[in-house]
Amino acid sequence: MATSPLLRSVLTGGVGLGLAASLLLVSSSGASAATEIDGPVKLGTAATYGVLGASAVTNTGPTVVRGDLGVAPGTSITGFGGAPNGSVTGSVRTPADAAQAQRDTTTAYDVAAALTPTTTTRYTELDGLSLSPGVYRGGALQLADNGALTLAGDADSTWVFQAASTLTIGSGTRITITGGASSCNVFWQVGSSATIGTGAQFQGTVLAQASVTATTSATVAGRLLARTGAVTLDTNTITPAQECPPAPTPAPEVAPSITSGTPTEATAGEPYRYTVTATGSPTPTFTASGLPDGLTLDGTTGVVSGTPTTPGTSTVTITASNGTGPADTTEVTIRVVAPTPTPTPTPTPTPTDTPTPPAPTDTPTPGVPSDTPSGPSTTPAGPTPSDSPTPSDSPTAGAVVGGGRTPGTLAFTGTDPALPLGIAGVLLAAGIGTTVVARRRRAARG
Repeated sequence: MATSPLLRSVLTGGVGLGLAASLLLVSSSGASAATEIDGPVKLGTAATYGVLGASAVTNTGPTVVRGDLGVAPGTSITGFGGAPNGSVTGSVRTPADAAQAQRDTTTAYDVAAALTPTTTTRYTELDGLSLSPGVYRGGALQLADNGALTLAGDADSTWVFQAASTLTIGSGTRITITGGASSCNVFWQVGSSATIGTGAQFQGTVLAQASVTATTSATVAGRLLARTGAVTLDTNTITPAQECPPAPTPAPEVAPSITSGTPTEATAGEPYRYTVTATGSPTPTFTASGLPDGLTLDGTTGVVSGTPTTPGTSTVTITASNGTGPADTTEVTIRVVAPTPTPTPTPTPTPTDTPTPPAPTDTPTPGVPSDTPSGPSTTPAGPTPSDSPTPSDSPTAGAVVGGGRTPGTLAFTGTDPALPLGIAGVLLAAGIGTTVVARRRRAARG
């Protein structure tokens, strides 16, 4: 059956459209797959290198490369070999090893360049930005002198910067990574050459199509990898972060279980503390009902504390929960007792409470009359012989006159001498009388 020219044209056009549509779908599918960053860009054997050049590696000054150093397909490495020149703490790799690292660098470069940007913004100046994980593109990317760029993420975060032409990091700049993220997950895919300025503090792996230059005293937490050109160094420190540590495995989820024992006894008016404990993952939180007045529960720490106000017994319901499985509930009893009464001390007598003894009377002095006679206040009546001494004849001066005392005399301190003197007088008179009678009788007989 013959086919008309018109039909052949239609069929040919349809096949062409079908092929174009298929290619478009394949291309779209590949771009879509590349948009997701599955962890860091894989560097393969290039991950151990601090510096990898294509044509040459040239150094001036005491540069330190903490990692491997290599060149391929070139072979020129100058400016190393120890102080005062540069040093390598890893290995200077063979041309064959460096060639494999270059192939892995090319693979990583192509993967990074194929990623779909996170936003439609095309960046030029990065100074002052704080960027979350993602893919950022621009023509010629730069970070101005003394500029700052912050990358805020976590241990799983990845950043890829796509510079269609050059990357220029100014002098005195600083790139800061926060939130537990690492320079091992920061990549700079550069369409031509990259320059890192004097004293800059740079982070990330440079994947440059052409050359990389690090000027005086710049530090690099990452790698400088050049695909077709040279790497030029000057008194730098280059520390490649090896493969990023895997993200920590989350602890298995475990339903809560209360493990604390019986609460201790509380005393009204005194501070109290009791801690509720429980196992489980994530860490449980606590609630309580029925607490005695004056006590509260810290839901995070499980500490029951405060000062109970009223004696009594309370049944307290405590619940531990962590969003995993059923919550655990238990009932405990908190007993509040009355405070022990304090005994009242017996007052101690003060010196003023001690009875004061009566003042002592004058102590009698022998032979000295006292103001207060201890004997009878009157002298017994009876004859007083004329020879009998009177109180005035007493050797002691100052006899009492009229119930008083002669001025300048001592006070009586003994008994009244009138009575014994009177008796003595009577006895003397009797003796004299007896003697006279006896003499008269003898004379009469004679």
